[in-house]
Amino acid sequence: MEKTDKIKGVVKAPPSKSYTHRALFISSLAQGDSHLKDPLYSADTMASLESCRSMGCYINVQDDSLLLKGTGGDLTTPEDVLDLKNSGTTLRFLTTMASLAPGCSVLTGDESLRGRPMQDLLDSLHKLGVRAFSTRKNGLPPIVVKNGFKGGKTSINGKISSQYLSSLLISAPYAEKAIEVQVVENFISQPYVEMTLDIMDKFGVQVSRPKPRIFQVEKQNYRGRNYTIEGDYSSASYIIAAAAALDGNVTLKNLFSDSRQGDKIILDLVQKMGAKIKIGQDKISIKGDGHLQGVEVNLQNSPDLLTTVAALAAVAEGTSYIKGVEHARYKETDRVHSIAQELSKLGVKLTEEPDGLIIQGGAKGGRVESHGDHRLVMALTIVGLVTGGMQIENAAVYQVSFPNFTQVMQELGCNLESILI
Repeated sequence: MEKTDKIKGVVKAPPSKSYTHRALFISSLAQGDSHLKDPLYSADTMASLESCRSMGCYINVQDDSLLLKGTGGDLTTPEDVLDLKNSGTTLRFLTTMASLAPGCSVLTGDESLRGRPMQDLLDSLHKLGVRAFSTRKNGLPPIVVKNGFKGGKTSINGKISSQYLSSLLISAPYAEKAIEVQVVENFISQPYVEMTLDIMDKFGVQVSRPKPRIFQVEKQNYRGRNYTIEGDYSSASYIIAAAAALDGNVTLKNLFSDSRQGDKIILDLVQKMGAKIKIGQDKISIKGDGHLQGVEVNLQNSPDLLTTVAALAAVAEGTSYIKGVEHARYKETDRVHSIAQELSKLGVKLTEEPDGLIIQGGAKGGRVESHGDHRLVMALTIVGLVTGGMQIENAAVYQVSFPNFTQVMQELGCNLESILI
């Protein structure tokens, strides 16, 4: 790959993967029809879409929208085992929703997904009258879920994944009685829970919070509606990072200043590192001069930014300290270790900590691996744009969350011809 010196242009940010997942599950449970505009069509979100179809929701896929006829919570039993591919969000959200379907549902996926921890969610569901268990009794998929969601009180461990809590909340309105969930231990990735509450509210369901860690949901019904998916700060972070790390002048549309997305912090981070940011109501602009400084940051609430910030640190001057991301070890890969492993191949001096990384700049070209992780591919691409002379093996996995990543980057002037193999 040749080095890219300058990127410039105006592009639309990809739709939010997190909001697309949530909108699919909630509108599938809703009474009445929903029209979802600008959804993300990616491997992960298609796993959610097909799962909702298997549960009895009619979904008409159009070029830039989805038309859904909600089930009102009256689901059907899937005809076969559900293969959720590599989508951890689909797995977590569907585990609770499947308890509303008659009979038994079986949820599984690829090798990576079958390594995703589920026991905390299963234990929490048990207290709510849901019979769900790991077929191998090791807390990992495949998961069997039997009909019956009685409700009541439960607790959930908040230190592994906020998706457990979101899973409980999304399906809670259709439990036999009200539920109350208390978050115990460390409450990570809270912005993702705020996103869940936001979209639940927009579809007509109220959640009470007598205390910050207690969530109460009465029996209610979602109501179908027209809903537009906002742009995704997680995926946009790679464009933002590239504009900051190079001689960049890029404007991204469909990113909102009042977004609930925790990954919006990427704007503050690149600004601290030396880029100039201009924020509008529905767009942001980034100017970079190719000279970044190291940064110290806690990404506890934004673990998906780990690889992006690590890539920026690898091409910045000085030392960067990334903390608070122990839970990133339970993603598609152990992201703390895998990004450290690949950056080391590029001559980056770093130290792997239990909850983060200490990184000194100085990356050079080289050959790296994707570990089957979409976020590693896009983050390492940033490094390659700066250094040149880099190749990423099995790079096509970026399609999991950002299918037109290469097209967007090439529109901005990035040379990707030889980097993604």
